[in-house]
Amino acid sequence: MYDPLRAASNVAASGLFAQSLRLRVVAENVANAQSTGKSPGADPYRRKTIAFSQELDAATGANLVTVTRVGRDPSSFPVEKRPGHPAADTSGTVKLPNVNMIIEMADMREATRSYEANLQVIKQSREMANAMIDLLRSTS
Repeated sequence: MYDPLRAASNVAASGLFAQSLRLRVVAENVANAQSTGKSPGADPYRRKTIAFSQELDAATGANLVTVTRVGRDPSSFPVEKRPGHPAADTSGTVKLPNVNMIIEMADMREATRSYEANLQVIKQSREMANAMIDLLRSTS
């Protein structure tokens, strides 16, 4: 039997899981925003990205959010002149991580809001189910 409240909860739960992984990726990017290579000319930390897709849940007929992959941002590394830095090459330039803090903060804000919205859907579904149970109890 099709239960729309269960379907809504399942969709929201999949969204919660996806956004929590997204927040974890953003946190890792922010934590490594200054992580240069360990040796001269070595590549620094490369920004991680996350990709989502939808998947049909046969049990409820709802489209769930799934994480398809956690990848790496292929953009180039910015370079900066820092002679004496342990990761500086022979010309004194250091490759810096391709992490843009403005993008990371925007991603974090969007993921947080999406997480909160999905949490609200679960709360509302639970409240509706409880109201239905109370209604059924009062009529019997």
